Amino acid sequence: MKTAKFIMAAFLFVFAVASPVMAAITPTPVAAACEDRLLGIPPWYRGLTTGSDCRIQGPSNSDGIGTFITKIALNVIEIVMVLIGYIAAFFILYGGFIFIANNGSSDTVDKARKTILNAVIGLAISLGAVALVNIIFGIIS
Repeated sequence: MKTAKFIMAAFLFVFAVASPVMAAITPTPVAAACEDRLLGIPPWYRGLTTGSDCRIQGPSNSDGIGTFITKIALNVIEIVMVLIGYIAAFFILYGGFIFIANNGSSDTVDKARKTILNAVIGLAISLGAVALVNIIFGIIS
C-alpha cells in the first residue's frame, strides 16, 4: 500500500510540475510549420530555423557558436528523454502483464512489482528532464 501511495504521489508531483511548464513554453507560429513533432519527439534543429522557408541558420547568423551547439545538444537530450519515456511506458505495461499472468508465484509478483516501480521512477525522471530541457530552451531562445 505504501508503494502505491508513493507511485501516485510521484505521478501527481510530475504532472503538477510538468503541466504548467509545458503550457508556458509555446513555439512561435513561424517555427511551428518547420518544427513539427513526431510522437512528441522534436526535430534536432528546433530553434535554429528562420522565416517560413525552414532554412537552418548557421552559427554566424545566430547568437554565436555556443548558443547554436547548446540548442542542438538540448534537442538531442530531449529526443533521448522522450524515447526513454516510451521505453518506461512499455516496461510498465510489461510489468502489468507479468503481474496479471503469474501462476500464483510470489517471486513473479515481486519481479512484476519491481519492474513497474522502476519503470515509474524512470518515467518520472524522464518527464522531469524533458520539462527541465524545455525550460532551459525557453530561456535561451
